[in-house]
Amino acid sequence: MRVSSNRRQREAPPAPEPLAPLVDAHTHLDACGARDAEGVRAIVDRAAAAGVGAVVTIADDLESARWVTRAAEWDPRVYAAVALHPTRADALDDDARAEIEQLVAHPRVVAVGETGLDLYWPGRLDGCARPDTQRDAFAWHIDLAKRCGKPLMIHNREADAEVLDVLAAEGAPDTVIFHCFSSDAAMARRCVDAGWLLSLSGTASFRNARDLQAAIPLIPLGQLLVETDAPFLTPHPYRGAPNEPYCLPYTVRAVAELVGRPAEELAQATTSNARRVYGLARD
Repeated sequence: MRVSSNRRQREAPPAPEPLAPLVDAHTHLDACGARDAEGVRAIVDRAAAAGVGAVVTIADDLESARWVTRAAEWDPRVYAAVALHPTRADALDDDARAEIEQLVAHPRVVAVGETGLDLYWPGRLDGCARPDTQRDAFAWHIDLAKRCGKPLMIHNREADAEVLDVLAAEGAPDTVIFHCFSSDAAMARRCVDAGWLLSLSGTASFRNARDLQAAIPLIPLGQLLVETDAPFLTPHPYRGAPNEPYCLPYTVRAVAELVGRPAEELAQATTSNARRVYGLARD
């Protein structure tokens, strides 16, 4: 969920050494400041210079869902996912459901997301949907993913047991992606055993993310994705600065260190996974 921050007041990270091929499996181009086709092109051009050949831009509300679908038409390197973020689940009325169903049928919308459960913000942020409302919305998005045959992209914040409970009760779609996976080894094992994909963001590089860093080596290469979640979660040592898809190589190199594999191998594997699960065009 977008909340106010001072990240725009900090200098953007320098461009990393390029690492290719890469796919940013989850980003928010509108929140990165893109407003039109020219703005989108500038962001993905910077990403391409760093080796990031495609991005999936994610909606968090209905206005954003409309925008990301248009953005995916503006540049062939951009794909979209649509849903209402769990904290915004109060807005999932009949009209919103009908519009999301229409948008998810667009050929460049490659996933239903982000949806799920967020138990951090209720009680901390005015207007945040209650957990029971989030659960109902999550169940509806699960059903939508199954009906449209597209991957389900999950937002899970401090809700491991609750997310697993809803997936068990509703029946998971064929393809499930845990965006910005930040849980521990026990949760990683549950997800891996279920055949779900885990997408790692800049949190993997944070110095205080010890539980996550212990979990990362448990993820098979075939179930791993990488993302920026830009403009949030900028990798160490630039945490707190504005993030963009061009920063993805920083995260991939941090993950490569944790698992003791060449960064180039992770780049190839995660790109292959992203193209397979999202059905992205080949270069």
